[in-house]
Amino acid sequence: MGLTKGSPAAQCADLRSAYHDCFNRWFSEKFAKGQCDKEECVAEWEKYKACLLEHLEEKHLRNILLEAEGLSSSIKGDNVSR
Repeated sequence: MGLTKGSPAAQCADLRSAYHDCFNRWFSEKFAKGQCDKEECVAEWEKYKACLLEHLEEKHLRNILLEAEGLSSSIKGDNVSR
């Protein structure tokens, strides 16, 4: 599955690569050796996620993503028990 030129993923490709590089490095050099630093790669992830959300918002697709993740009610302030 390729990235189309106007897709949010294509516009955020550099940030995606930076996050994946960081994650793969962390996984192989630390996690696989028993070290678990949950803060590793958080900055890269946040930048990539923000880029995706920005471009999804532009295409009015953000709510679809949030619903798929089950987050829409918590973000909208609905206190629905799950």
